[in-house]
Amino acid sequence: MKCLRIYASPDGESHFDEVELPTTKESVHPDAVPFDVSARYQASHVHLTRIPAGMREVAWHTVPNPVLTVRLDGSVEYETSDGEVRQVQAGSFVLVEDTHGKGHLSRHSADAQTVIWISLPNGFDLPDA
Repeated sequence: MKCLRIYASPDGESHFDEVELPTTKESVHPDAVPFDVSARYQASHVHLTRIPAGMREVAWHTVPNPVLTVRLDGSVEYETSDGEVRQVQAGSFVLVEDTHGKGHLSRHSADAQTVIWISLPNGFDLPDA
């Protein structure tokens, strides 16, 4: 399962990457068709956020700890300090790990949006695929 990632390099510049979240086929009960399930990851807390309509651009910022954002509706355009821009639509998730450096910009769609923020422990590392 692919996941968009925003991270900071040692020089403080932010960049995009795509990481592969390893999955296995699992069934939730004996008669269910198996589907892809990722490994379990430790989360320190979860926030449900409502971004108000009309909130357009959030200035350059970092995150205090790694976070997995899950966008339920609306869209956002992220820009990293290296100048790359990516659009993220509803139904997408992004691993944001730029906890230091210049950070990234967030440009939100005009409509209100709901986003789930899953805070991950500092030092979070994905298992090898």
